[in-house]
Amino acid sequence: MSDAGRAKIPHRRWGIALLLGASVLINYFDRISLSVAGPILREELHINALQLGVLFSGFAWSYAILQIPSGMILDRFGVTRVGRIGIFLWGTAASIMALASGYGGIFLARMLLGIAEAPSFPLNSKATGHWFPRQERSLATALFDGTAKFSQVVGVPLIAGALVLMGWRGAFAMTAVLSFLFLIVFWVFYRDPSEDRHLSPVEYHYIVAGGAAPEGRMQGNPLAMLGYLLRQRKVWGLSLGFACYGYSNSLFQSWLPSYLVQTMHMKIMEASGFTTIPWLIATIAHLIVGGWLVDRLVARGWNETKVRKTALLISMASGITMVGLLFTTDLFWALVWITITVSGITTASTIGWSFPSLVAPRGGGGTVGSIMNTANAAISSLSPIVTGFIVTVTGSFAYGFGVAAVVLVIGLGFYVFVMGPIEPIPDPPAVRKRRAS
Repeated sequence: MSDAGRAKIPHRRWGIALLLGASVLINYFDRISLSVAGPILREELHINALQLGVLFSGFAWSYAILQIPSGMILDRFGVTRVGRIGIFLWGTAASIMALASGYGGIFLARMLLGIAEAPSFPLNSKATGHWFPRQERSLATALFDGTAKFSQVVGVPLIAGALVLMGWRGAFAMTAVLSFLFLIVFWVFYRDPSEDRHLSPVEYHYIVAGGAAPEGRMQGNPLAMLGYLLRQRKVWGLSLGFACYGYSNSLFQSWLPSYLVQTMHMKIMEASGFTTIPWLIATIAHLIVGGWLVDRLVARGWNETKVRKTALLISMASGITMVGLLFTTDLFWALVWITITVSGITTASTIGWSFPSLVAPRGGGGTVGSIMNTANAAISSLSPIVTGFIVTVTGSFAYGFGVAAVVLVIGLGFYVFVMGPIEPIPDPPAVRKRRAS
């Protein structure tokens, strides 16, 4: 279809994309709140960098463990129901964080938040697959994935201001209130395409004809689907490659404010302001490259596998420029290397999150996304601890950035040599046999 023809199609789907993006923005306020409060908590609780790193990682541990179960639940019960329950639970977990007392209480609250938010990204990936044809999938994915990065632009100064005005408990309470307010919005506005009475027949036909992921629930045993997917080389390639991106992303989301406070000798509000600069540029870069450009090239008939994988590999490779941080303590050059790095890994993340709905068999999109995010969360949980250990031993973040660069190189290998072409995995044999009969 020509650009002019697409322009005449109603745009309900893009309103849904913005709603999904808002869901990620709100839940990332909950996630990054501890990162912003880290320097203050370190002083109040009298803990070292390693102990703070363990605190940062508490979310990722439970988040990783619950990824696959939440993905199977998502494929069984659908986006609408799981989304409503999940938002209520993460609002509750954020409330508990505000009431927590001491190091152990905060750690437990972070683990509960990880459990509550476990379905979030598989859910958004699955919903995007339902609502968008293949040629619009990257930009739609960029809108929800980009808000995770944009949360650093909006959320860091917002939470830092709340810390100054209300203390860390007040800042955590603010994120809980925002979560419950968003629950009302999601409950009112989200439905799958076939159940959305505001979706026109013309737009519905356009979505389905363009290769949208089928809405059908998983048929048969969820464990059988999981076992089948775990035997697929393609699933392992995309999951381990994405996990290596996650290590660097976790490092910058957890430690960037503390890096600026310790290495650049900034106050917390000043560090929060400088944190927004690389993340704002990264948000713009990933929308243009990981979203608009990739979809544009695919729509013009370029080979989908080559376009998506080439863009992803270039993006991840540019993240390796973080090694420049090993050789400078100058603020300007530090911001240059940080900006290039987070722009690269952010763009790679967007492209990577478009893969589950593009390769999953019918009814398996949530499970593929959850397998990928399990690997991501597991490796991400190591990043704050490893970095905290390095800072405690050496007094510097430099070698922590070096380790992250090596992990990105390993991730490139998984995408190049293991994943293979971007095409749907065949349905499990039992499903094919049932349909044939």
